[in-house]
Amino acid sequence: MRDFLARVGRVFFAFLAAAGRLALFALGALSHALRPPFYPRLIARQMIDIGYYSLPVVGLTALFTGMVLALQTHTGFSRFSAESAVATVVVLSVTRELGPVIASLMVAGRIGAAMAAEIGTMRVTDQIDALSTLSTNPIKYLVVPRLIAGTIAMPVLVIVADVIGVFGGFLVGTYKLGFNPAGYLGQTVDYLHADDVNSGLVKAAVFGFIIALMGCYHGYHSRGGAEGVGTATTYSVVSASIMILLFDSALTSILF
Repeated sequence: MRDFLARVGRVFFAFLAAAGRLALFALGALSHALRPPFYPRLIARQMIDIGYYSLPVVGLTALFTGMVLALQTHTGFSRFSAESAVATVVVLSVTRELGPVIASLMVAGRIGAAMAAEIGTMRVTDQIDALSTLSTNPIKYLVVPRLIAGTIAMPVLVIVADVIGVFGGFLVGTYKLGFNPAGYLGQTVDYLHADDVNSGLVKAAVFGFIIALMGCYHGYHSRGGAEGVGTATTYSVVSASIMILLFDSALTSILF
């Protein structure tokens, strides 16, 4: 029993130590983001990598999510003769929850892994130490542009995902389920409020920061050559996905 408690204690203290290192890393990056020099060209490049190149996978995911949501909602609501609420459920579900979460999870798998691999490779090949030797702060040069770009680009991606997801529900509702197109669009507009969209955009900004933070953190602290880079890539995706779901629950309880 004593050995078991000792193991539990070691795991708990290791978790607290890791959380503390992550918090200090995030605070250090935020402090550097508020002080010059700034690198607008690097921020623009990262916004293109995060936003523009993620559009295809996010758009396809949102389209099929809206289509499946409309089908499943109609199947369930038909048991209670409430098929007319399909449009309302689709638009509210996509804008409030599914759009930000699914888009962020897809971006975490694509961009979070790429950030961890890129920065991890620079770490194990001593390129980060070379930046310090050249009097360039690696946090400001490598981490801050990615954090800023992730925080800005994710809400834009989520807006696109919301539009495509609602359009997917509209396609299924009108062409497969037999809804009148004007009536479907009318219900969508009538029951959608600005707060629904704004809450999703707030979530998207937080999730974008989390994705960039976890990718940069695990890549920056990777060790052990190619194997260490692979481990950092895996950890970045898993930890970002878990934190997205955790913060989604917290933000939902706060915003609603």
